[in-house]
Amino acid sequence: MEVTLKITDREGIVHEVQAPTDMAMNIMEVCRAYELAPEGTIGICGGMAMCASCQCYVLNDVELPEMGPDEEAMLSEAFNVKPNSRLGCQIPVTAELEGLEIELAPEE
Repeated sequence: MEVTLKITDREGIVHEVQAPTDMAMNIMEVCRAYELAPEGTIGICGGMAMCASCQCYVLNDVELPEMGPDEEAMLSEAFNVKPNSRLGCQIPVTAELEGLEIELAPEE
């Protein structure tokens, strides 16, 4: 099964993408797969919540997994953080994400 996500890239262009729910992917990996950010500017730590290169802003009300301590700690040190900030690598692609709209945070 696939879910449809709307992802606004750092140039402000909205991409409607399909993401599989059965491949254990996360939002950061979807962005990389669709090349929505230049190589080397997103997912630098490989999805370990050790950098904020995949920070994104959640634009609509879709139920997301709760933030873990690693993600909270990383966002507390990151730049351009907003109340709706999340790390894309910490949001697994599941059926619940159908219709999620996010915007990639600016590069630090």
